[in-house]
Amino acid sequence: MSAAPMTPVAPALLDVSGLGIAFGGLRAVDGVGFRVAAGEVFSIIGPNGAGKTTLFNLVTGIYRPSQGRVALAGEDITGLPSHLLVRRGMSRTFQNLQIFFRMTALENVMVGRHLSERTSLIADILGLPGVGRQNRATREQARTLLERVGLGQLAESQAGSLPYGALKRLEIARALAAEPKILLLDEPAAGCNAVETEAIDHLICDIARSGVAVVLIEHDMKLVMKISDRILVLAQGRPLAEGAPRAVRENPAVISAYLGDHGAREADRAYG
Repeated sequence: MSAAPMTPVAPALLDVSGLGIAFGGLRAVDGVGFRVAAGEVFSIIGPNGAGKTTLFNLVTGIYRPSQGRVALAGEDITGLPSHLLVRRGMSRTFQNLQIFFRMTALENVMVGRHLSERTSLIADILGLPGVGRQNRATREQARTLLERVGLGQLAESQAGSLPYGALKRLEIARALAAEPKILLLDEPAAGCNAVETEAIDHLICDIARSGVAVVLIEHDMKLVMKISDRILVLAQGRPLAEGAPRAVRENPAVISAYLGDHGAREADRAYG
């Protein structure tokens, strides 16, 4: 039997209710709902094929849901395209790196600022003074974000030359460049070694402390159990359990469907 859903004490910044989508005869996501408050780390876990990334794609406007509703700060944003969601304060990273490898780390982060810039195409063509001021401000903000994620000394390095863990943090920096209220991270520690994972752990906690809501998909159970305020478990596209990390870790249905003995031991290490 699944744990009863827990509602954050603070008002919900993101409110997802009854969300679903089908591809042909397969219901990839079915009746999923959750709420996330500002400054909260909310993790979504489950076996491969459980619908986690599809759920992210529904929330962030890549897919249009066939049922359900998504609200951000009280506004119905269901099915809005991604660029409009960025303007409203939602940003994300992807499971597979979406980095411009031939650009510098600094230029990659600057790209994330483009929807926040106040210049126009005509102003750019004419080289008006405001364009130069905007470019300098964007460059400075990008440098500040690189410092924040621990990549300040690599600002002028070509992205393709950076180690994998640094690229993961670079992608987070670019997502932060849009000044989001809520940040969705799709497996930010996947493929990282222990040192890189710890750096991402600290970064996520720092982002949440700044007041940004973080929604996280991750398979590293030690990381999830250590930094999450609440966890939603998906199985076959449907909610299996939701609750505090310890309650989810000890839920027999979750252990049976996803964690298993090994996963439960990994989760236990968060409290070791």
